[in-house]
Amino acid sequence: MVAPARKIEEATALARLAPHNVEAERQLLGAMLMNNETFFRVSDFLEAAHFFIEQHRGIYEKIGQLIRAGKVASPITLKTFYPADYQIAEMPITQYLLRLASEATTIINAEDYGRIIHDLAVRRNLIRIGEDMVNIAFDAPIDMPPRAQIEDAERRLFELAETGRYEGGFHTFSDALRDAIDMAAAAYQRDGNLSGISTGLSDLDRQMGGLQRSDLVILAARPAMGKTSLVTNIAYNVAAAYEAVEQPDGTMKTVNGGIVGFFSLEMSSEQLATRILAEQAEISSSDIRRGSIDENQFAKLAAVAQQMQTLPLYIDHTGGISIAQLAARARRLKRQRGLDVLIVDYLQLLSGSSKSASNGRVQEITEITTGLKALAKELNVPIVALSQLSRQVENRDDKRPQLADLRESGSIEQDADVVMFIYRDEYYMQAKKPKEGTEEFFKWQAEMEAVAGVAEVIIGKQRHGPTGTVQLAFEAQFTRFGNLAREDYLPARME
Repeated sequence: MVAPARKIEEATALARLAPHNVEAERQLLGAMLMNNETFFRVSDFLEAAHFFIEQHRGIYEKIGQLIRAGKVASPITLKTFYPADYQIAEMPITQYLLRLASEATTIINAEDYGRIIHDLAVRRNLIRIGEDMVNIAFDAPIDMPPRAQIEDAERRLFELAETGRYEGGFHTFSDALRDAIDMAAAAYQRDGNLSGISTGLSDLDRQMGGLQRSDLVILAARPAMGKTSLVTNIAYNVAAAYEAVEQPDGTMKTVNGGIVGFFSLEMSSEQLATRILAEQAEISSSDIRRGSIDENQFAKLAAVAQQMQTLPLYIDHTGGISIAQLAARARRLKRQRGLDVLIVDYLQLLSGSSKSASNGRVQEITEITTGLKALAKELNVPIVALSQLSRQVENRDDKRPQLADLRESGSIEQDADVVMFIYRDEYYMQAKKPKEGTEEFFKWQAEMEAVAGVAEVIIGKQRHGPTGTVQLAFEAQFTRFGNLAREDYLPARME
């Protein structure tokens, strides 16, 4: 009988040591009973579960129910919702409620007391998560590898960080105005005069103003149009242009380019690195893989690889991860290395929670796009997510994509700030090649020359700017996009 008694004593000791402040709880509840306006000062971040004393949770809940119903919450009105013989701390409920009112703090201090109660509850939950981590690590189930436990702990910690946050609320218009002026000043000083991060493609930047912070950008196309090529080009351009200055507090502030996180759910990091290497060295990636390169080309590869060693470009090639895992890893990257642009290749390879998955793929995609948009706002970085298009594009004469062609288009179109499509007429023209020497062949050849090496980026939706089409150069052998030489940019011809 000694061991169980000791366990009870240990549990009691833990309960006593758990962070809490009963006096703060009493004074805050008393303030609410004396002045119901106090409730609205804390109700946006304080929940009943944050109170340490169980009976205080019940009182807070009942106060909230009465006030939300438009009724007065006072010791007299509240006691009617308890049995006549109900007691708290060996006191009749009426006496206890009157005592709370007599010990009340002023409404001025109410928010501070609420934050104390909230923060102590967070600390108790941290203790609980820590204890669970220790217990699971000691007695881990066979089907739960350490990585799964880490992901679960990160998920629980993030949920704890997000629930009851009290940094939000309304901001004055003067604060918003100041932020807008700061953004305009930064755009004026930045290379290219862009409000966002430059993609390295000037015509695209001109249409979009660069990649805007907290935006969810969807880039969609049919297979073989060059989705991955375009985002790898952008990722390289952003990382290569990275410049930062040290702040007075020792942190680094990005002034040009940025630190890039790349979730490659389809290709391995080695395949992605080979593709970027091929693009920058101007050597076919298939030749690199087959070893069909000469000594000069290999020397060029080595030189380009040397230049790319210090690029702030981080790749995660784990396949089949969930939106929650992606968010946890992105937060970790931002905390440890910094983060300015996040790329996801591609959206349909992510999974949602088991609950959303059981409700169908459309519901799961909705959870993923909503999660990506929320993550973009939380981390204050642009997220570029690739997406597939439905096959209905192939059934039309004009195969230029439209918003309706997005798979599960409702949620993707709704949550995205920008939706872009890639279209290459050259790809479809190749399939129509007629017999050589015929009149149709010469006509086809003339049309083919006009579209060869040209890609269209169609901006189908943009919250902050115009829609329209941007033409880019596309070098198929290097899978590289670039700025298209335009007539009005060419030097004057000498006659």
